[in-house]
Amino acid sequence: MRVVIAEDHALLREGLVLLLSSAGHEVVAVAGSGPEVVPALLEHRPDIAVLDVRMPPGFRDEGLRAALTAREEIPGLPVLVLSQYVEESYAAELLGGGAKGVGYLLKDRVGRVDEFLDALDRVAAGGTALDPEVVAELLTRRRDSPLDSLTPREREVLKLMAEGHDNTTMAAALVVTERAVSKHIGNVFLKLGLPPSDSGHRRVQAVLTYLNNVPRRPD
Repeated sequence: MRVVIAEDHALLREGLVLLLSSAGHEVVAVAGSGPEVVPALLEHRPDIAVLDVRMPPGFRDEGLRAALTAREEIPGLPVLVLSQYVEESYAAELLGGGAKGVGYLLKDRVGRVDEFLDALDRVAAGGTALDPEVVAELLTRRRDSPLDSLTPREREVLKLMAEGHDNTTMAAALVVTERAVSKHIGNVFLKLGLPPSDSGHRRVQAVLTYLNNVPRRPD
């Protein structure tokens, strides 16, 4: 897998390069500031971009803006965004810009190598990967949303869906049968108003339903 890394912290950047190279991936370019990101992505057209949210020169949302711009220039470019903290407005904007091949992880997750590499593979394959803490934060902060109609178990299922797990993994995590998981997923789709005609993208749309309703922070 060909990867572009955008991270201003030198130690973390080099750590990511070493980790990905050791896992058999090819790091084709690295960027240390916001303005470097899009040119690197357009030049190398990687299989996935791993980007920090906040980068020089402003340390606000340069990495996120670069990710959104790159996905406009390279439709379908898989992007895995890393952040030091849970910033729900950034997660909502990233996932609201495209339903496939996006992820949002806290940087602490990088230290859990297997989890990080699994998320990288899922996003590169066109799936989604949301940090469990990000999902929990988003679900906790929302009010008066379609999620209010979900049962606690349906919320658990939606949370696991948002993290990118398949039915088998969800069944094991919840200690229920896959048939029960399928039933809960069907109820989630029904309550969120996602009809069968949505042709396979309803899992992602279920996640976007609540992400797109997260209140944005003022600038």
